[in-house]
Amino acid sequence: MAANLDEKAALAQADDAVKSLFQFRDHYFETHGLENARQKASDLDKTLKETLTKLDKLQFCIDNKASYFSLRGKALNVVAEYDSQAVDFLSKAVKLDPSLTEAWNNLGECYWKNKDIDAARNCFMCALAKKRDKVTLRNLSMVLRQIGKDSTEILENVKESVKIAKEAVGQDFSDGRSWFVLGNAYLSLFFAGGQSPSSLKQSMAAYTKAEKDTIERNNPDLHFNRAMAYRYQEEYALALGGFERAALLDPQWEDPRDEKRKLESYLRNTLEYIEGKGKLKAKKLQNLVRSLKPSDAGPYSGSEYTSPAGKTTSITQVMIKNLEREVNTGKVIVGKVAAVIPFENPVPFPFVLVDADMECIGVTVFNLVAGKGFNVGDSIAIPEPYVQETEIKLESGEMLNFKSIRVDNPVVMAVNKRKIGADKLAFSVLSVTNKSD
Repeated sequence: MAANLDEKAALAQADDAVKSLFQFRDHYFETHGLENARQKASDLDKTLKETLTKLDKLQFCIDNKASYFSLRGKALNVVAEYDSQAVDFLSKAVKLDPSLTEAWNNLGECYWKNKDIDAARNCFMCALAKKRDKVTLRNLSMVLRQIGKDSTEILENVKESVKIAKEAVGQDFSDGRSWFVLGNAYLSLFFAGGQSPSSLKQSMAAYTKAEKDTIERNNPDLHFNRAMAYRYQEEYALALGGFERAALLDPQWEDPRDEKRKLESYLRNTLEYIEGKGKLKAKKLQNLVRSLKPSDAGPYSGSEYTSPAGKTTSITQVMIKNLEREVNTGKVIVGKVAAVIPFENPVPFPFVLVDADMECIGVTVFNLVAGKGFNVGDSIAIPEPYVQETEIKLESGEMLNFKSIRVDNPVVMAVNKRKIGADKLAFSVLSVTNKSD
C-alpha cells in the first residue's frame, strides 16, 4: 500500500503518525484515567512500536532522508529515557539538512536526557540560529539554568533563562509548556538570586497559567516543582498535595514520594521539638533560660531599629506569647537556641527559640551557608519577626499545629549580640525537574 504513495503523501502520513504518537502520550490521562498511570509507560512503548512499523513501511516512498530521519528520531524521543538510536537518526537528519529546526531541538533534548549539557546547548543554539520559536527558546531557557562555574555566573545564566522563557511565553500566551518553563526559571531564580519571596510568587503565577493547559495539567513535573515552591513558601498542605499528585501521575518516579516523606518527617520533628522545648532536660532548659540577659538583644537593646531598607523605627522587646500573626512591626524577640530541628533539605535552616518565659517557637532562616547555622545556647534577636501558623492534617490522620518565625533576610538577626557576618550568607541552587522535555 505504501509503495503506491508519492513522496508528499508518504511524508504527510509519516508526520501524522508521529503527531498521533505524541498526542497519545500528552493526552493519555484524558482517555485512560489516573488508575492506569502504571500502564502509561508500557502503553506508550506499544504505541511507539506501532508508529515505527508505519514509518518502516513509508520510508521506501520517501527520498528526502533528512525529513524521514528527523521524524523517526522524534518518534524515538517520545519516551522520558535517553535513546541512542534517536541521537543517531537526528544527527543524520541535521547533517543532511542543517535547516531542520525541529531536528536540532529533538537532538538537544536527547542530549539533555543524557545529561550532556554542553551538547544540548549547542543544538539549541543551532536551532535558534535558524528560527527563534517558542520551542527553541524554552529549551534554551531550560539548559541555561544548568550552566555556571560559580554563583555569579549561575545567577546571570538564570536571569537570562527567565528573560528567554518570557520571550517564549510572549510568542504564545496559551502554551502551557512555555508557562511551565517560565515557572521553573523563576523557581531557580529564587535559589540563585537571594531566595526572594517575590520570585516564588512569580513562579507560582506561571505554574497556575501552565495548569490551564490540558497537557500540562497532567505533567508530574509541574506538580512536583510547584510543590517545591509551596514547600519554600511554607504552605505545607499544598506542598504535600502536589507531591502526592506527581506520584499518582508517575508511579515509577520516586522523588515525589521521597520529598513527601521528608516533609512529613520535618513537620513532625518541628512540632515535637517545639512542644518538647528542644527536648532538653528540665535543668538544662532552666540554666539556658537563666543565662538570657537584656544585652542579648545586641544592637536592638536600645529603642530604635533601622531596617535593611534604611528606615528607622522605634522597637520594643516582647515575649513569644505577645507575637501576632504575620509582621510584628516595632517589636523584637530575644531568646536562646533550644534545639536545631533535624532536616534533610539544605534550605531553610530550622531551629527552636526559647524565651525568658520558657515558651518556644520554631524559626526558619533562609540564605545561610550550609554548616554555618546556629548552635544550642546561642542567643538570638530577631527584629520585626514574621510569624505564621501551621495547621495541617497528614494523610495518616495526624494533626500538626505550631507557630514559627520566617526569616528571609538573616542580616537583620543578631547572634550572640552581633549582626550576622557575610561569611554566613549564601545563595543555594536548586535543580528543578523537567523530565518530560
